[in-house]
Amino acid sequence: MTSATAAGRATAKVDQACATALDLARSAIDDEHVGDHVGLAAEGDRVVTHYFDCTLAGYRGWRWAVTVARAPRARQVTVSETVLLPGEGALMAPAWVPWNERLQPGDLGVGDLLPTRADDERLAPGYVFSDDPAVEEVGWELGLGRPRVMSRDGRLEVAQRWYDGDHGPDAPIAVAAPAGARCGMCGFYLPLAGTLRKVFGVCGNLFAPDDGRVVSADHGCGAHSEVMIDAAAPVEELPTVFDDGEVETVAVSRSAGSVPDGDPAESYGHS
Repeated sequence: MTSATAAGRATAKVDQACATALDLARSAIDDEHVGDHVGLAAEGDRVVTHYFDCTLAGYRGWRWAVTVARAPRARQVTVSETVLLPGEGALMAPAWVPWNERLQPGDLGVGDLLPTRADDERLAPGYVFSDDPAVEEVGWELGLGRPRVMSRDGRLEVAQRWYDGDHGPDAPIAVAAPAGARCGMCGFYLPLAGTLRKVFGVCGNLFAPDDGRVVSADHGCGAHSEVMIDAAAPVEELPTVFDDGEVETVAVSRSAGSVPDGDPAESYGHS
């Protein structure tokens, strides 16, 4: 509603002939889901809109609006238009968002096609210098250069997204890793080419959770090539020592008749 329309409605008076034309307004609705009359409003001189509840399931809060009018000095009221409008608390569909704005990472499935807009700011023509030597090198490959390459803005956007994501320095696995276990110093770290080389590379450790993924140089995990587990120090065991200097020999006589006469008595050591 424009400001002019709102001002017109504010100053208009309700025409009595139009206000009493309830039966005419109801009969103009070509639908069976018409409820009670819930109000009316003056749209202008001799123009009134009647509102009726909509009883159709799923249209809670919606109202049938029937606008009636009469000509100057005429007594007959006629129907101008009929429409279904949302009222207070009406269930409404969310605002329309184009598909290319609704698309989220991971939505593309097998066999799906995702056309790229011609004016995508993330891309630039392949013949335009992008201040990235690696990009230029690819763009002029023996006439096999790509029609479009990532623009500077596109690379900055992807770099920020990667850095803030699950493979950057603030990822839980990186925070929990030892302080020195940073990807940039890992033997399994494969740096990217071009300007992204300074900050990003690909993990090549089969046993790391980021294997095959782009990680930042200050990302990290417990599978770092230089993370070593200190071997436990061997326990020095003392040799078993037998000291016979403290043994005292004690002679024990057997009872009479237990051994032949002439045999020596047994000796037992007692310490």
